[in-house]
Order: sequence, then structure tokens, then C-alpha cells
Amino acid sequence: MKNLSETPKRTTARSVGLVHDYLLVMRGAERVFAAMAECWPEAPIYTSLYSPAGTEGRFADRTVRTSWLQRLPIGQRGFRALLPLYPRAIERLPVGEHDLVVSSTSAFAHGVRPRAEAVHISACHTPFRYIWHEHEIALESAPRALRPVVARRLAWHRRWDLEASHRVTHFITFSSLGRQRIEATYGREASVVHPGVELERFAPGEPEDFFLFVGQLVPHKRVERALAAAERAGASMAIVGEGPDLHRLQARYGATATFHGALADGELAALYARARALVIPGVEEFGLTALEAQASGRPVLALDAGGVRETVVNGETGVLVHEDDPDSLAEAMREVDFDRFDQERLRRHAEGFSVDRFKQRFAAEVARLAAL
Repeated sequence: MKNLSETPKRTTARSVGLVHDYLLVMRGAERVFAAMAECWPEAPIYTSLYSPAGTEGRFADRTVRTSWLQRLPIGQRGFRALLPLYPRAIERLPVGEHDLVVSSTSAFAHGVRPRAEAVHISACHTPFRYIWHEHEIALESAPRALRPVVARRLAWHRRWDLEASHRVTHFITFSSLGRQRIEATYGREASVVHPGVELERFAPGEPEDFFLFVGQLVPHKRVERALAAAERAGASMAIVGEGPDLHRLQARYGATATFHGALADGELAALYARARALVIPGVEEFGLTALEAQASGRPVLALDAGGVRETVVNGETGVLVHEDDPDSLAEAMREVDFDRFDQERLRRHAEGFSVDRFKQRFAAEVARLAAL
């Protein structure tokens, strides 16, 4: 593994450069990017921050070029504090040697500056939620005295984000919701390529009597709705993930939920296989966890919105509730027989979203767009 900071090498003509917001852990966006990167195994990777340990060695055989932020003593727990610095750090990533730049982003990576004649294809999960469709959450999370300052900063980020979108030649996204948000925010069209789930990591098991949540413990994931629903239904929950809301949620719901923090892949797969169902209480752009649960032979309980409409077959591989409140989730937890779902049917459905299929479709779409 080579970890360089702003020291470009000349590569051959028609070269490809890959960009991701930050590579600190292996969550859904990082797993999608890892699959994207396999489409161009010789391409260098550019990112603002990189942790070889946090990304489980997935990029150990790649050339990874980081921004100047890498020199700061910031890891996964503190990277959010760098919000004002990412735009300029991303702009300085040395991607000018490449004919084709493929960025992977839900925040900043589309802001790189390729040379004028290069093609820049942005694989965008969603425009940055905390400056656009969830900016009120960002404001409410700030101390009251600082909210006017935060509001001005978010407005600056929106202006920067729009300007950065003009440097993108074509957009690809991963769900219908992503396409809608890109059109509403940037006024641009985006083609949709569904991501793939790493099927080999998961296998059906014997379900037990608890519900499962997997994801960051941040406001937009709406973890508290799932916890409140389980409490009202008299059900137990297992929570996998870390984030700024961890201690507050643990203090409030520690009697009815087990907080596992971040888990290794094997431990997480075992929890999936034992859960009654995976609960997705928020709106996901796509949501790989829904497919991970189904690959484990377990159904999904989710709000009928966003990406689960593309990954869950209501009544066959899960239950989608229409009302966006804890009572609807609680009613489903009490009334639905989640053991009636056929594990083989669930697994077959997940197999339709394989990583190999995603890589084939994604590489083909990049080639098509690059030729326009």
C-alpha cells in the first residue's frame, strides 16, 4: 500500500482516477466504492482522509493519495469537526493527470478539479443531506448561540456545492430517490445503477427474539423511532453502530436495547442471521443493510419510503409501513409473524443484487457516459 499526500505521478494516456469523500471505516458507501474501485484495479484513489486499519485493509494494494487533512490527528470520531475544511481540501487533490475521473460522494468528492478536457463522472448517493434536505437537523444539533454562524456556513457550503456540481460531466446515482434529489438540487439528470451486496459474507441462521438496527447513530437515521417502537411493543433491540447519539440513546433505552458499537463483519453477520427482522426507521437513499438482512434470510421492517421500495418486496421479503411514526413500527413488531418469511426466498431476492452484477452495470454505464 502506498499512502501519498498531494504527490501525483504521471500515468499513461486515457488514465482513470477514483475519488471518495473519506475512507475511514467500511460502511455502505465505502463498500460500494470498493466495488467501484475493482472496475479499475490500476487506478489511483484520491480521498480527504484514509485509515488502512479502519477500512480493514480493503485498499492495501492500491495507491491512495490523501489531502493535507491527513496530517491532522483526526480519525473517525472527529472527522465531522472538519466540515469547513473539506471543500478546499478536495479541490486540491491532484487529479489533473487523468482523462477520466470517477468520484464517489454523498458530500464533497464531486468537488475535485479535473483538467478542462477530462470527463468527470460523479457517482452520487445524494447531494450532501446536511446542507440541503436536512439542513434543519444540522442547525438544531448546534448550540443555540452558534446557530447563526452555522446557518451562514451552511449557506456558503450550498453555494460551493452548486458550483462544484458544474464541474461534473455526468451523474450516476444508486436509487430513484438519489435521482430525484440530484434533479431537485442540481437541475441535472442522473442514471441509476443499483449497488450490490457482498453475498458471501452472509448466511441464514436460526432467528431469535430481537429486532436489529445497523447504521450510524446520527439524527437522520431516526434510530430513536425504532427504539421507541420496540419499547412500546415490549420487544428487544440490538443496535450496531456508533455516532454522536450513542451515549444519549444508551442512557435512555439501555433497559430494552443492547448497544454493540461497531462490529467486525463476522459478528455482524451472526447478528443478522439471528434477528427477527432488520428495522430501518429512516429514509435511506438505497440502504445496503436491507439487502444484507435478506442475504441472511431475515426480513426487513421499514418505513415505506426511499431505497427500500427498490430492495424490499412488501409482504414477501419484508413489511413496509406507511405512517412515519413509532406507533406504526410498534404495531408491526407486535402483530407480524416475521418467522413466516421464507429464508430461501429472501436469499434469492438478495442474490439479484450481487456485487458482480453491480460492477458490470456500473462499468458499462461509465463507458457509455464517457463516450457521449
